[in-house]
Amino acid sequence: MKTSHSFDERFIFQGRAKTWSLVLIAIGVIGIAVGFLTGSGERTFANLLLMGYYFACVCTCGVFFCAVQYVAQAGWSASILRIPQAFAKVLPIAAVVLLVIIGLGLFFTHPGLNEEGKQTIIPYLYKQWALKGITTPGNENYNAVIAGKSGFLNIPFFLIRLVTYLGCYSLLGWLLVKYSNNEDELGGMLNYNKSFKVSVIFLVIFGFTVPLFAFDTIMSLEAHWFSTMFGWYNFAALWVSGMAVITLTLILLKQGGYIQWVTEDHLHNMGQLLFGFSIFWTYLWFAQFLLTWYANLPEEAAYFYRRWEPEFKPWFWLNIIINFATPLLVLMSRDSKRMISVLKVACIILICGHWLDYWQMIMPGTVGPQSGFFSPGDSKTSFLFGIGPIEIAVFLGFAGLFMFAMLNALSKFKSLAPKRHPLLEESLHHHL
Repeated sequence: MKTSHSFDERFIFQGRAKTWSLVLIAIGVIGIAVGFLTGSGERTFANLLLMGYYFACVCTCGVFFCAVQYVAQAGWSASILRIPQAFAKVLPIAAVVLLVIIGLGLFFTHPGLNEEGKQTIIPYLYKQWALKGITTPGNENYNAVIAGKSGFLNIPFFLIRLVTYLGCYSLLGWLLVKYSNNEDELGGMLNYNKSFKVSVIFLVIFGFTVPLFAFDTIMSLEAHWFSTMFGWYNFAALWVSGMAVITLTLILLKQGGYIQWVTEDHLHNMGQLLFGFSIFWTYLWFAQFLLTWYANLPEEAAYFYRRWEPEFKPWFWLNIIINFATPLLVLMSRDSKRMISVLKVACIILICGHWLDYWQMIMPGTVGPQSGFFSPGDSKTSFLFGIGPIEIAVFLGFAGLFMFAMLNALSKFKSLAPKRHPLLEESLHHHL
């Protein structure tokens, strides 16, 4: 049975979408400039790292989504693949942005306190292990624990690893987009089979490296602490936040008059994935917390103790409420996953909730309450216990950057559906 849909439709990136994306980028640039000019460089770098990592994770999720669909030979998702493919096209930009932030954060320094509380010159990012002299016996910054990890935590090897991870993800994502475009031009099964093989390769590489990516980028901010569950916890956050952005993009495009072949059945599937993996995220959150509490080892408990400081504790509990209670209460029923308005609000809440999750991972180990910024009694430097104008401006700036880059990438596709995908008809008649 054929359908009456025309797949020659192209997305046109203009009007309010382009204007708002540029406005948000401008807000972000102003916020970053204000952060540095007002002496909040460390805080600004921490926010840049947070949003650079979030940006890269959401784009990587687009590649992961496509790869899972090809390897599973899933038919329901064939008609919506252009959206995660647009994310994949933006991944090289996100990778460069993240690498630039990390590189600048490592090589730009400022006066600060080392682990022993002595005044010295420290980098803006990764100060626990990238501090000059920290692995040199006799140096005032020397730390025996970090020296023991220096074979892994050293700047050249650290940057090589990040370039390798992000380079592999970007290359394989680019190949998936290329083969899908070729498929539209040539038809047949050749490019679909190539996409299947590339997806297998990506999933193998991704499965082994995504925990290391999280270890390097986020966990090494607090280099004395480690958790073998941290990588998978970050993977769950990557998947849920990326799925929320993909789903929200689908909804907004549909409300804008595009992709009318997407039905409540497709959105139901997206809602199921959001619900299921939010529960998985919660399981990993609780397991990591429970094992640390049960073991009660000082070098491990310090991570959570720092997040139980008065300045962080409200956000610590709000994090689990937003990212667990919202999908549990809102998305559990069948009807809620099929209502665009409900699913749209749930996606926005989860996007903000996982920003808070990343904020909880990054801020205590970078800025932290010891800096004075998080003192709720200081009206000049604190707003809502540490979430203030700089956080909001950087978030909005990266949201605008992602919106501009992704929608621009989407507009380059000749059609909003892979019209010669062998499983397209199955997707168009998908029913739950």
